[in-house]
Amino acid sequence: MLCLDSQLRVDFDVLEFIRMCWTLCCKKNMCNKQLLITDDDAFKVWCIFNFLSEDKYPLVIVTEEIEYFLRKLMETMGSEWCEEKVADYRLQLNTKSCLTAWELVEMVGMGYFSKGMNHQTLSLGIDEVFQELILDMLKQGYMMKKGQRRKNWNERWFVLRPNSLSYYDSEDLVEKKGNIILDQNCFVESLPDKDGKKCLFIIKCSNRSFEVSASDKKKKQEWIQVIQTCIQLIRSGLPSPHREARQRRRELRRQQLAEEVDLVEKMKQLQVANEHKQRQLEAMREKIKDAAAKAALEEDTRMKTQSDLQDRYRLDLEREKMVRQQMEEQVAQKSSELEQYLQRVRELEDMYHRLEDALEDERQAKQDEEAMRKLQSRLLEEEAAKRAELELIHLRQQGALSRTEAEKQVLVSERLAKERELQVAVLQLETLEKERQGALEQYEEVSRNLRRAANKTKTWKDKVAKHEGLVRLIQPGHKGPQRITNWGPASFTDAELEMRKKSWQERKMNSHQDKC
Repeated sequence: MLCLDSQLRVDFDVLEFIRMCWTLCCKKNMCNKQLLITDDDAFKVWCIFNFLSEDKYPLVIVTEEIEYFLRKLMETMGSEWCEEKVADYRLQLNTKSCLTAWELVEMVGMGYFSKGMNHQTLSLGIDEVFQELILDMLKQGYMMKKGQRRKNWNERWFVLRPNSLSYYDSEDLVEKKGNIILDQNCFVESLPDKDGKKCLFIIKCSNRSFEVSASDKKKKQEWIQVIQTCIQLIRSGLPSPHREARQRRRELRRQQLAEEVDLVEKMKQLQVANEHKQRQLEAMREKIKDAAAKAALEEDTRMKTQSDLQDRYRLDLEREKMVRQQMEEQVAQKSSELEQYLQRVRELEDMYHRLEDALEDERQAKQDEEAMRKLQSRLLEEEAAKRAELELIHLRQQGALSRTEAEKQVLVSERLAKERELQVAVLQLETLEKERQGALEQYEEVSRNLRRAANKTKTWKDKVAKHEGLVRLIQPGHKGPQRITNWGPASFTDAELEMRKKSWQERKMNSHQDKC
């Protein structure tokens, strides 16, 4: 008989080896049995027996483990646990408190606890318990997974084991699409809804991350919690939950057995003491009979002595009865103490479960604290990098300031020169303003003369038009709009105004280049 071991080599198929052992021993033990289950289901029950059996040879399974297996089987089949059937079955097992592997297969195969259910439901229930206990499938179900390359979402059947999360094309587990190896560096966290996908969470491993979408919020929380439990077990170096629960049940049975042995030993001691008292009482009765015989022979002479002895023996007998009653009261008190002790054991079990929940909350808090510590260290590193970058920028600015100081001296000298040029330009502007005022007055005078002498001579018009390029007379009969500038209407011709505009633009560009 063998049990699965998670530490075996990966390339060794333990299940096939166990199936070979089953093939060698099942024929001689089950050849004459007419069972309602298939050979494959019988093999799975046999494997479950090997997992739950006691660690001694020959292998047997105790009543508590039988009830544990049957309870899980009834839960998977969707049936209620019937205490009456269990009580009847215990009466049938009155002569023995354990079963062999073939007796367990026969009990399940004969359908004693599955009456009224079809064979397919029983087979599915056995298969689910087999996957949970033997194959260590902690949870399985459909979820959506995001692809690594094409970033598309595909529906996959996920199967969680203590050290890995595998995903298949469908629930028949035929085509395996990938495997997520869980180790102590992995962690899982929830993600907000995005890209139209809800109930998202991510599994981060050493080499890559996996984004998964559950069907609803409840299943999302269940998957996150069970994956975190597996990672915590890996970090703590503990076995799978089913193996750890099996070990706890065995330890509890050992403790109860030791307590029962101790109680039996105490009861034996009390019984020996009671027998000793009974012997003393019988001896006293014999003495009373002898004394009565002697008193009959010496009735006349020793009547008074007889009476005294009877009174004394009566008192002794009453004392012995009182002692016997006290012993019975002590036995009753011991029984009451035993009941109180068993109640205390049940309370301690409840406290142990609460302690496990508290430890789980503490592990979660430590994990959150570790995440915050990593975030703080990352922020400190970014702050140090920013500080180094600012110091480099400061050094650059110091160099630029030193260079700018020298350029500033040059710019000051250039500015002084330009200020002097500006003053000269201002003086020239004032002179031009005066000339413009004079030209405007002359223009007004000439305009009056022109209106009086417009029809007299053309020669005068040509001379006025060529008068230093400052004034242009309006020809008679021209009704077009006049060009008005700062120097007055019609101060310049279009050609002269275009030349002044080009000169002004060139000076503006030269001034801008000097500033740059």
